[in-house]
Amino acid sequence: MIKVLIERDIAEGLEVPYEEVARRVLSAAIQSPGFISGESFRDLEHPNRRVIMVTWQNIHSWQRWEESEARRDAISNFAPILLEEERITLLEPL
Repeated sequence: MIKVLIERDIAEGLEVPYEEVARRVLSAAIQSPGFISGESFRDLEHPNRRVIMVTWQNIHSWQRWEESEARRDAISNFAPILLEEERITLLEPL
């Protein structure tokens, strides 16, 4: 099992469109083999930063989703909403 930490900084005033796109991305991810769960957080010190923690069965499941056309299409909708590209960190238990 692995965790994928995704950080996104949203442009001011675009929080509602971001949430709509994020829901569509999550809906698509849930359909991907190996998806276990996902949680979304708002950074208390930076209100326009979102931190998403997703659990996958293994790195291969994540890579299949990350490289999928469905994810590329979904993520492309973030382009006008985010201040910069999302940051992704892959984590494994010790």
